[in-house]
Amino acid sequence: MPELIAAIATPPGPGGVGILRLSGPGAGGAAAQVFRPVGKVPLDQAPDRQLLYGTVLDRAGRPIDTGLAFVSRAPHSYTGEDTAELQCHGSPMVLSLALEALYAAGARPARPGEFTQRAFLNGKLDLAQAEAVMDLIDADSPAAARQAAGQLTGALSRRVEGIYSALTDIMAHFCAVLDYPDEDLDPFQTETLRRDLAAQAEALRALAATGRRGQLLARGITCALIGRPNAGKSSLLNALAGYERAIVTPIPGTTRDTLEVKVELEGLPFRLVDTAGLRDSDDPIEQLGVARSRQALDQAQLILLVRDGTRPPDGEDEALLAQALAQGDTILAVNKADLPGYACPALPAQGGGHGLSVVSLSAKAGLGLDGLEAELVRRAQALLPQAQAEAAGALLTNHRQTQAAERALAAVQRAAAALEAGVTPDALLTDVEEAMTALGELTGKTLREDITQRIFDRFCVGK
Repeated sequence: MPELIAAIATPPGPGGVGILRLSGPGAGGAAAQVFRPVGKVPLDQAPDRQLLYGTVLDRAGRPIDTGLAFVSRAPHSYTGEDTAELQCHGSPMVLSLALEALYAAGARPARPGEFTQRAFLNGKLDLAQAEAVMDLIDADSPAAARQAAGQLTGALSRRVEGIYSALTDIMAHFCAVLDYPDEDLDPFQTETLRRDLAAQAEALRALAATGRRGQLLARGITCALIGRPNAGKSSLLNALAGYERAIVTPIPGTTRDTLEVKVELEGLPFRLVDTAGLRDSDDPIEQLGVARSRQALDQAQLILLVRDGTRPPDGEDEALLAQALAQGDTILAVNKADLPGYACPALPAQGGGHGLSVVSLSAKAGLGLDGLEAELVRRAQALLPQAQAEAAGALLTNHRQTQAAERALAAVQRAAAALEAGVTPDALLTDVEEAMTALGELTGKTLREDITQRIFDRFCVGK
């Protein structure tokens, strides 16, 4: 039988409102020991979801605050169990005393993600929806929040379920032919099966293709700021962030490590990574910084190559540009447009199969930043989903989901190849069943304890 759990559901630190949450057998009774309503009806006897005003008590029954409380009885609650919630002022001391009182009333501390895990285990959410809860909490942009909200309402689950159902139909017809050969069943036509497998392979291919875009939307587009020392990378990072995130000095090599900041441009999420200046150095610490800079370059979806426009480009500058273009889409930001001797070159020859654009700016004076931001947004829009169905929450948003979809696609493709090769139906069904198992991992139909534990381990306490 599940235990009664309790946790503070609001972030640490002082706030206007603090929330304590309970779930499990006896939730209403435990909450009633810590909350005394103004009216005559005790909290555990109040109607479901009726908000009551009253006094919050410590474990000795002494008043510590006034607030609101309600109960939700199984199965009509977030977790599917009896639950209760206390809402008071967001004083860390008040919340701590109230939580101690709930422990004294029989609750134990909730583990990270345990409330949502119980919702999943009790069938209130599937696994994709449960993952969307944390994505919504972590959302850094309107686009990421809309994606997570759509996934939470079941957009991705419905997309997966449509493919799963079609594969189930293929399995059912084949099993009938195999198990009841003497019954009056229509023979399963090879061409029909070929068409059905092709349709589901295409649906899985389209689903798997959303993984990269979905992860960019959830985590943000990584844009690495690279360049030679003292080109103005840290100044540009601060200008885009809108505050002094990086230390800026005229001394080359000030930035020794990668520095990340999240920004939002026209509702799109970016992760800007300031890097150490790329150059050869005898300083072992600077060498480590340069190594991390190259690693950030390898992992970036966009590259912002910052060049000092007061210095004529040389072979080292051209080598950096070639390296950036070989890695990905590159914006050449020619900095220090406010200084004498500045010259912005024409668009260099493109290379490496990736797009290149040139922006003239001054990070220090704020010149040309609008043009740079517009170019960043334009590049981001090419990477992020445009289709309305995808934008509404039907995207894969993490590596686990993408891997499951890719395994399902590979299994359906093997089944189609086996059909063409004349393999017997029972052998072909093994591949179809493998595809269904992989799809089941997306929504939790195929329950793997190690997968679910990893998912809920990343949750915060109280959710």
